[in-house]
Amino acid sequence: MLSVAVGWHIYAATGNPFDLALVGLMQILPIAGLFILSGWVVDNLQRKHVMVGCAVLEGLVLVGLAISLGSGEFDRFVVFSLLFLNGIARAFYMPAVDSILPGIVSRDYLSRAVALTSTSWTAGSAAGPFVAGFLIAWMDTGIYPLLAVSCFVAAGMAMLLPSIVVRRPAGRGLAQMLDGIRYVYRNPLVLPSISLDLFIVLVGSVVALLPVYAIDVLHVGPEALGLMRAMPALGAVAAGILFARLPPMRHTGALLNTALAIFAVSIIVFAISGSLWLSLAALFVYGASDMVSVNVRSTIIQLATPDELRGRVNSVNALFIATSNDLGDFRAGTVATFLGPVATVLTGGIMAAGVVAGALLLFPTLRRLDRITDARHDE
Repeated sequence: MLSVAVGWHIYAATGNPFDLALVGLMQILPIAGLFILSGWVVDNLQRKHVMVGCAVLEGLVLVGLAISLGSGEFDRFVVFSLLFLNGIARAFYMPAVDSILPGIVSRDYLSRAVALTSTSWTAGSAAGPFVAGFLIAWMDTGIYPLLAVSCFVAAGMAMLLPSIVVRRPAGRGLAQMLDGIRYVYRNPLVLPSISLDLFIVLVGSVVALLPVYAIDVLHVGPEALGLMRAMPALGAVAAGILFARLPPMRHTGALLNTALAIFAVSIIVFAISGSLWLSLAALFVYGASDMVSVNVRSTIIQLATPDELRGRVNSVNALFIATSNDLGDFRAGTVATFLGPVATVLTGGIMAAGVVAGALLLFPTLRRLDRITDARHDE
């Protein structure tokens, strides 16, 4: 909701598309610059307190945006400084919320918990922009105080989480901060899981090109574009709900690679489709298969990481996720400028299939993983 609202008000004030690029940049730079520090903080402080602090900071940012944008005089420095502060809150919140889950859910139910959290996040990311459009039309800049209240409520809810004793990390100074990177690099399950997310999204992202496909390829209007944007989220939510009801996984490695292969095939089908209904079906499968792979990879990372390292490992994972999404959209838009949308999506699907083939060859430990619980680190 914040992304839609702030993008709308900034562009209405300046009319400069580059300012919209800066909105995303202000959100990503803190994650990239602070991922080592944020992981260390999450592993050394009470994780629920980190979550509360981040939610409060984001709420204060929204109060600041309400005052600045509601004044009628757009101050670029103030607005982008506030968005940078919001990016700092995200940089610490993402590894904290990922790291706290294994402390409040038993290992036997962790895969279901990951499915539920992934589903709720996807539902929020799908519903948020839709709701934001109506709220902006109704309240204009009044949307920011409403979002601020939501953040403060979230902070209060986080206070209800149990206090979890985390074993203090070994070592000190910079060496302790870098332990997460070293663990990711050495672990035969964590590194493949994080790397697959980076490369499959980097080459296979199609969301940025949906408006181009709607207008130039399928020749449909904005209503159909709305359906196209909704299909990946609907597929992801459906797969997440199903995943949350299933017993502990078996043949985990095979399931992950199958989901990634289906993901690649769905991109190729979407690329060559000239029918709106086939395109919608391909996008639904695209979102569902991506959700399956996200659930499997996220559960593996949680189980394979010792608790005292979870903050630092999840901060690396958050960096990979954040950058892969934005770089994937940037790649798609840039390549489409030269090759056109169909060739861009088609080559992306073929490269995604290549990523799957490469994973089968390069990551034998992940390929042979049977029970999801076999990934757990014996603490």
